[in-house]
Amino acid sequence: MTSTALVPTRPVPPRLRRLILQAAVFSLIPLAIVLVAIGPSRLAQAVASRPALHVRAPQLDLILGEPLAVQMHLAAVLTAIGIGAALLIGVKGSSLHRTLGWTWVAAMMTTAVSSLFIRIVNHGSFSYIHLLSGWTIVALPMAVAAARAHKVRMHARMMTGLFTGGLILAGLFAFLPGRLMWRMVFG
Repeated sequence: MTSTALVPTRPVPPRLRRLILQAAVFSLIPLAIVLVAIGPSRLAQAVASRPALHVRAPQLDLILGEPLAVQMHLAAVLTAIGIGAALLIGVKGSSLHRTLGWTWVAAMMTTAVSSLFIRIVNHGSFSYIHLLSGWTIVALPMAVAAARAHKVRMHARMMTGLFTGGLILAGLFAFLPGRLMWRMVFG
């Protein structure tokens, strides 16, 4: 009979628990706003009319047929997700963190500004998802200013909120049926 030694686990620090909870709350607020704006009837219609789900390798050729703003947006989003994940996991305050942070800010600003030129969903007009873009354009400089003023907690909260709300939450909306990301992976 073999015995397995239990690996001791460290409890999650209260600061990290608080940060995760705040990120979840900050990402749920825009979700609630968008869901209210979409309306229950349109949401139910989208769910009811969705085709059978077949996951496959992404059709990258679909990106080449899209306008330059969409291509730039997708490149900036992928860059921001990769760098943002590394920043959330890595050591804070180092010169690498600052360099990657500035790169992430540039990728997020590119993501937000390029999205203002993407108006396919709402027949040439802005849609409710553009509210996230506007918030990102406003909040990014505020989060950078907080870091420069050594307001570390405010900086961490804002950047985590931008990552979860501006990338993860908005990314989920990109995979709604009929949208480009849906067609690339499921369509």
